[in-house]
Amino acid sequence: MQSETEKVRERYARRAASGSDHRYSMLNPSVWQGVQERQRALIALLARHAPASLSQLKVLEIGCGSGGNLLELLRMGFSSENLVGNELLQERATLARKNLPTACDVIVGDATELGFEDGSFDVVYQSVVFSSLLDDHFQKRLADEMWRWVKPGGGVIWYDFIYNNPSNRDVRGVPLRRVRELFPNAEMDFQRTTLAPPISRRVTQIHPAMYGLFNALPFLRTHILCFIKKP
Repeated sequence: MQSETEKVRERYARRAASGSDHRYSMLNPSVWQGVQERQRALIALLARHAPASLSQLKVLEIGCGSGGNLLELLRMGFSSENLVGNELLQERATLARKNLPTACDVIVGDATELGFEDGSFDVVYQSVVFSSLLDDHFQKRLADEMWRWVKPGGGVIWYDFIYNNPSNRDVRGVPLRRVRELFPNAEMDFQRTTLAPPISRRVTQIHPAMYGLFNALPFLRTHILCFIKKP
């Protein structure tokens, strides 16, 4: 029987085989506006909850991909020597090592087997990772490890979508109630964010300003951004 990590590798291989297109380019107004919206929300979240100066915080990102989120944190004022990325897929980890400063550590492998000591990090960050994990027990196992690695007073930064995608069976939404199940002892600050991509792509073809107009309706936002604080 395949493990969940083997299944994740297969799911990402299918995505890679399907190719990339303009929908995910930063030249696309629907993409850059969504990214900027998330960045603003993340900065506000950190302003409310960061337990210390950003340059002092130790951060681990689970599923760091090619390093894009860690580069964002560097621009916000985090220190490269305090940033650690973990990535399951070797090819993505190789890109992350190329893109990130040498002081950033990039670790390849299953996140549940990293073996960090309790309280190793001020922040553990995950962005659209749990929506790619279709096994409930594996989700819980990973969440428990992430929680163990967080120092008291720190937290998990969580960004993921909440609705199922009927056209993609390799992912599933992670609603807020599930996040609460995964971190039952946490204090949670969250907000809905990110205009539904199918809507965003269509309306920004009319004019980029249409993103903000439609995004003003909370029920059209498909993701949640949370700071899951450890007391």
